[in-house]
Amino acid sequence: MSAQTWIVMTEAAQAQALLAAASPWDGRTTAVVVGGAALARHVADLGVSEVLWWEQDPGLPADAYAPAVATLAEQRRPRLLLSTTAPAARALVGAAAARLGASVVAGATLLRDEGERVVIERPALAGRVIETLACPVPVAVVLGAMSAPTPADSGTATPARIVQMPADGQLLELELQASEPTATAGVRTAPRVVSVGRGLRSAADVALIETLAAALDAEIACSMPVADDLGWIDKDRYVGRSGQHIAPRLYLAIGISGAPQHMEGVRQARVVVAINTDPDAPIFRSADYGIVGDLYDVVPALVEALDGRTFSHL
Repeated sequence: MSAQTWIVMTEAAQAQALLAAASPWDGRTTAVVVGGAALARHVADLGVSEVLWWEQDPGLPADAYAPAVATLAEQRRPRLLLSTTAPAARALVGAAAARLGASVVAGATLLRDEGERVVIERPALAGRVIETLACPVPVAVVLGAMSAPTPADSGTATPARIVQMPADGQLLELELQASEPTATAGVRTAPRVVSVGRGLRSAADVALIETLAAALDAEIACSMPVADDLGWIDKDRYVGRSGQHIAPRLYLAIGISGAPQHMEGVRQARVVVAINTDPDAPIFRSADYGIVGDLYDVVPALVEALDGRTFSHL
């Protein structure tokens, strides 16, 4: 019998969230796993119906198995494919969806089965509204912060059967190249980060943010639109769910609304300070300190106040 639901995994993180999202659905839940034997055994114990496992070659990234996963999806025709935001898992589920002609929806927070379609909710417009999509099956979904029931404890259940899958030469040739140890490493490890969003009016005004970063001896980061849509700051400095995940001692968010996708990238920050003209901006719900004001007034005042100070203790 063809599995109705696939959970696609390349790492153990969020395994329970995937299973919880799949558990309300009728039919079999098959785990499609690319990784080591320990990962396959871990998933088999979670309560899935079956584990289809590709043992990952140590010299290859999990993404290389995308053609093999896509071929199997074409044969088995799953109704629903689920993955987390892990980059390799997204690549695998995307390849399978392309082969099936399935829609792909990212950032889902709620799924509902309506027969020949899946109703999906996800945040939109910087988290200010909830978007509801009705997608015909098959559909592939990348989970956000799911509102799903916790799956029943499977500690006493019989482990699922693990089927080791052959790659059969269906490996994608990828070239791996080490990146230069420049901006990315600095943002990831910096104790202080000054980050800017769409509150900035022009590319020329990035210099104003650089002045504040220099005064704090901090690295510069940004929200996704500033890097992807506008190109004002290098994409290596974008912080968010699909960008950098950082844990600075101080995170200063300037002109950033505070969408869930962005805040996921800084949830390990020790202190969050927000500057925004909108007193109702979501960022203030996550900030330890907030300043309601125009960044073009606040930032120069901060630079002046910080003149000559040192921050080795922060």
